[in-house]
Amino acid sequence: MKLTAAIITYNEEGNIERCIRSLLPVADEVFVVDSFSTDRTKEICLELGARFIEHPFQGHIQQKNYALENAAFDWVLSLDADEALTEELQQSILKIKSNPQYNGYRFNRLTNYCGHWVKYCGWYPDTKVRLVRKIKARWMGTNPHDRLDMISGEATGFLEGDLLHYSYNSRDEHYKQIEYFGDIAAKELFEQGKTTSYFTIITKVTAQFIKSFFIKKGFLDGRTGFTISRLSAYATYRKYMKLLKLQRNA
Repeated sequence: MKLTAAIITYNEEGNIERCIRSLLPVADEVFVVDSFSTDRTKEICLELGARFIEHPFQGHIQQKNYALENAAFDWVLSLDADEALTEELQQSILKIKSNPQYNGYRFNRLTNYCGHWVKYCGWYPDTKVRLVRKIKARWMGTNPHDRLDMISGEATGFLEGDLLHYSYNSRDEHYKQIEYFGDIAAKELFEQGKTTSYFTIITKVTAQFIKSFFIKKGFLDGRTGFTISRLSAYATYRKYMKLLKLQRNA
């Protein structure tokens, strides 16, 4: 089985080398679809032997489907630039390359938040389908929360080893991402005809904190768990306040 590792990028010079190097032991092609980065992303990708193309960004789901469809090989391993394979996951992928039993495979994702590996808050095990035969799968969901689904809903295999996700190096980065994703998510909800109210916002914000910190045991991650739970609730607040603003402007 020949395998393309597909990555979408925009100004990822701080992450892309780690990502690509983790893919080199398993991928027959590293394929990068870039949204016209202005930093050293392109230079680093080309130095590491990746196939690099630039394509206008129309949304996370659309960009990832473009990468999936234009991969050179039938099998595609999809990663974000801030992700990397562990050695155990590399070995699991190499084992099934000679004789895949499924058309899609999933594995766990472990996230690093400001230097802390998060085991609770609903962040682990964050199981993802990421290795698929490209004719059997499609990126779905609501931007920016994409997911790779099997088209026919067929069963997927499970691979041992973690996908490492280097999410945020600081709280400032997290706040910026909340605003960025909030804009995208609110626009998607508005275009789908969704509405909200102050009562709904208060309810959703409270429920999000309770879910993350108590139900998903975020308290076991200590101060980091509290920070993540608080900012998850804040992200919910910002998303729905942006939706409320769109409603009123309309």
